Amino acid sequence: MPFYHYRGRDKGGADIEGNREAKDQYDLARMLRADGITPLFVAETGVVRRRKNWNDYIPQFFQRVSLEEKLNFSRNTAVMIGAGVSLSKALEVMARQTQNEKFKATISQVAESIKKGKSFAEAIGERPDIFPKFYQEMVRAGEKSGKLEESLKLIALQLKKDYVLKKKVRGAMVYPIIVMIAMVGIGILMLIYVVPTLISTFEELKVELPLSTQFIILISKSLLQSGLFFLLGSAAAGYALYRWFGSPRGKKQVDWLFTHLPIIKGINQKFNSARTCRTLSSLVSSGVDILEAISITKEVLQNHLYQNILEDARAKIQRGETISKAFLSSGELYPALVGEMMAIGEETGELSHMLLRLASFYEGEAAQATKDLSTVIEPALMILIGVVVGFFAISMISPMYNLVGAF
Repeated sequence: MPFYHYRGRDKGGADIEGNREAKDQYDLARMLRADGITPLFVAETGVVRRRKNWNDYIPQFFQRVSLEEKLNFSRNTAVMIGAGVSLSKALEVMARQTQNEKFKATISQVAESIKKGKSFAEAIGERPDIFPKFYQEMVRAGEKSGKLEESLKLIALQLKKDYVLKKKVRGAMVYPIIVMIAMVGIGILMLIYVVPTLISTFEELKVELPLSTQFIILISKSLLQSGLFFLLGSAAAGYALYRWFGSPRGKKQVDWLFTHLPIIKGINQKFNSARTCRTLSSLVSSGVDILEAISITKEVLQNHLYQNILEDARAKIQRGETISKAFLSSGELYPALVGEMMAIGEETGELSHMLLRLASFYEGEAAQATKDLSTVIEPALMILIGVVVGFFAISMISPMYNLVGAF
């Protein structure tokens, strides 16, 4: 369909400019008027052919709504509300512009609920799988205070920071994962195609084989003779590992590893510190009660050890103590700076501002730590590859040297 650039004026008299897809100029004018915008200028800019992505080929039930899509939804809805467009109309516009079919249906469902008299917070509360608790509470606080636009902008900022931080952490892990997969793949190919040729040579010449060579030959023969069982066994082991990771006991052990492994624990500490401070700051500045804010932040965090600290902080506040005490006594999980800065924020009445500064600081620290991790991982991987290749080479070549020595 053609893509149009338009300029218009909303009901409040504010000028609006943007781009939108429509069948023709009349269809665009109808959509703009439905959104409360009077079109003043319309010009066709070209034809847009939406590129299909993997989500288009997945049934809606299995589709997921990404953090980036929720970020764009929050930001664009805030802009339209600020321009004077009613919430229901803004949601209808967002439903039309969203490419994810699952998210499109969700937004339409929220818009229908609002038309039936429900608040925005109540409407999105019907879909907790897409809109988490902190999202609902910040919207509820914005509606109560009459600052829904500001709350949505704050949510968008929170989601953006969370998205950028997660992207950097995951990005640091992409390189080593690709290298490991490539190394395993090449190893399997060598065991299937190269080693059998050498085995036949060794058997013909009746060469005495060292233990390392016998070990590689055993794996090669197992792959060739029982390849199906090997694949099934690998699949079963992978599924068992997946189930273990999802179990409460497995999750606790993984959480413990993340807080104790060298290098990883530093990144984990900075990541959770940034996420805790950013979420608490957003909720407190939106007017959410501190006890409720701590409970919501606890749900946002995924490591049970950090969740325990927030639960302890909530109990301390209920006893009349300060939130900073729980963070100061958290041991090595949260840096001492977090508790000390919180204490200053409580004394000065600027807790939200102090948490925001802490969040910005630790987001930068986490980003730098992930960059340093990449620097450390590269030589470590080279050493690992060298050891594996060296072991394989020595195991296969040493019998040949023994054969030459025999002559």
